[in-house]
Amino acid sequence: MTRGRFITLEGIDGAGKSTHVPALQAAIAARGCTVVATREPGGTPLGEKLRELLLHEPMTADAETLLMFAARQEHVATVVRPALERGDWVLCDRFTDATYAYQGGGKAVDPARLDALAGWVHGDCHPDLTLLFDVPLAVSRARLASAQAAGRVLDRFELERDAFAERVRETYLARAAAEPRRFRIVDSTQPPAAVEAQLRAWIAELS
Repeated sequence: MTRGRFITLEGIDGAGKSTHVPALQAAIAARGCTVVATREPGGTPLGEKLRELLLHEPMTADAETLLMFAARQEHVATVVRPALERGDWVLCDRFTDATYAYQGGGKAVDPARLDALAGWVHGDCHPDLTLLFDVPLAVSRARLASAQAAGRVLDRFELERDAFAERVRETYLARAAAEPRRFRIVDSTQPPAAVEAQLRAWIAELS
């Protein structure tokens, strides 16, 4: 059986990536493929419990990193890898690039530690395509402020200072520059229809 495809969505908070998950699901399904849409942290009953801790409880950067990878190990072992082996396509809202960006870039966790944990937790299970939704910090902040005004409670990452968000964004862009064959950078300031057209074109490139 042919292995499925693994697609991840990344970006700073407020970049708009989650908004386009339904359109991506539809584009993949139109190819006759089964789509497993999931997220990190989360994606499993254990992962969702850890997600609540990670998003709302204060903790050290190292504890945060270890919990992220604990949730990821369960997720890869029980959801991601089995789906790919069935031939399904996996569409995941955040994966290990987020840990390099948020805990590595944002909180200065040693990248060598992240490398070691990534190798242990998911080995050769890497995305075939990573869609990096990118917006300037001012756009991100305006969108988060609008969401907060509409009644959404922001999590502790969304409430971090501007300098943190800038470091996260810079790390994402550096990773994209280092792996241009895997990453596609999405200008998420465009109208939704234009973004979705570009996403469909990139999905069509995957065999």
